[in-house]
Formats: sequence, C-alpha cells, structure tokens
Amino acid sequence: QVQLQESGPGLVNPSQTLSLTCTVSGGSALTTYYWWSWIRQPPGKGLEWIGYITSSGSPYYSPSLKSRTSISRDTSKNQVTLQMSSVTPEDTAVYYCASYAVPRKEYDYWGQGTQVTVSS
Repeated sequence: QVQLQESGPGLVNPSQTLSLTCTVSGGSALTTYYWWSWIRQPPGKGLEWIGYITSSGSPYYSPSLKSRTSISRDTSKNQVTLQMSSVTPEDTAVYYCASYAVPRKEYDYWGQGTQVTVSS
C-alpha cells in the first residue's frame, strides 16, 4: 500500500518561495501506474489542483499557478517536491500530496496534508 508524507515549513514569508516534499513509501516514484500530484485547500474553500508529475518526469500545472510553480522528483529518495515562488497570503492552505492512478483516472492515496501559512 502506498503511503505519502508531506513535509516542509509551516510558515513562509510573503514574496518568498514555498518548498514542500512528499515522501513516497510502499511504492516507487518511478512507477508508470501513478502520477504524483499536489493539491491544496485554502481555509473555507474547496480543493484546488496545483499540478502533477508523470511517470516519465513531465510536469503539468494549473494554468493559474503555472508561472510560479515547479514540481520535480528525486527518484533516489523516492520524493516529489513542490516549489511555489512569490507567495502571498492567498497561498495559505493545507497542501496535500496524492497519487493519481492513471488506469483508473482517480486519486486513491493521499498524504495527511501539511498546513502552510504565508505571513510576515
């Protein structure tokens, strides 16, 4: 069974870069079965898809976040990383790592989520 664990700083200053890591266990970050995704939920709002990285290492991003978002993976550590630059308080949210099962076209495993607050 795949397990996902997000980690990173809980507080980021405005205009700085947010950096989060998702550690994958119980599976390989290289598998062709999953695309590794980042999703967030701002307070009082619904889930917002940020982007994912495919099994071939190609990233895809939400158009609204594309200009300042980067998703990469470190296969030696079985980790997927999210970086988001020029953050504002509107980026305050719980950030989730999730596995998108490509054949079934659905998300099946989620991390517990990590709270990120953008504030000075």
